[in-house]
Amino acid sequence: MPSHKAAREIFAMNKVLLGLLLGAVLGAIDGASSWFTPAVRSQLAGIIIGSTVKGIIAGVAVGFFARKVQSLLLGILFGLAVGFVLAFIVARLQHGYYFEIILPGSIVGIIVGYATQRYGASPSTAPATTR
Repeated sequence: MPSHKAAREIFAMNKVLLGLLLGAVLGAIDGASSWFTPAVRSQLAGIIIGSTVKGIIAGVAVGFFARKVQSLLLGILFGLAVGFVLAFIVARLQHGYYFEIILPGSIVGIIVGYATQRYGASPSTAPATTR
């Protein structure tokens, strides 16, 4: 039976792909949380789609960062920064609901930053072959 570390290596996912998928899922959940703001329930579908796209953008950016920088703390901070900036842009375009948009967007960034550093696989380099 393979050890926990060996099993994790077998099922490890590319950091960028992990960021993209996790960003999309968490972005959709972030958008769905707008249901708790009654004034925007009529726009729920558009909010979910927009939040999913925002999550994908954040996830890809954090995934590329995680490929270059091997630091859990910096990955989390970068995820927080990207999530905050993207959510701030959306909130600024909406002219309101800053807290309701920025808080979940920042949390998505933190989670994606943590997950890509902790669980994402670094690109492997194949050994050179000679003939």
